[in-house]
Amino acid sequence: MSNQHAGPPQTPRLATDLVIHHPAHPGCVLVIERCNPPHGWALPGGFVDVGEPVERAAVREAREETGLTVTLEALLGVYSDPARDPRGHTASVVFVARGTGDARAADDARACAWLDPDDHARPLAFDHRRILDDYLRFRLTGERAPLRVGGA
Repeated sequence: MSNQHAGPPQTPRLATDLVIHHPAHPGCVLVIERCNPPHGWALPGGFVDVGEPVERAAVREAREETGLTVTLEALLGVYSDPARDPRGHTASVVFVARGTGDARAADDARACAWLDPDDHARPLAFDHRRILDDYLRFRLTGERAPLRVGGA
């Protein structure tokens, strides 16, 4: 048997998303309207650059898309269902963060809005409704996102 490899392993893309709350908007979280496909409303976030820690990527993406300065408060969970992103298998590290400043849409965001996470009327892209449901549980109980072995 040969130990030669055909190249580096193929792995999912790595992203980060944020559930941002703000003292000026109690009980709400920030969502953005995406400029790029898949279109729709989503939590702020984006891809991690090579050589960049995930935490730094989260802070950068929040600033680029919303203009907010954020303080990461907790790791909510890692979301890695291969079907979560129609563009391909993407794993996302999701943080809860406190925002300061005035939110304004920029970069990949067409608009931004403060959303009551209990409001299920606004459809969200990707698996962001599941993330907000996990956030609601976290806010009430302090429990992080459950481990979903086998995609459950």
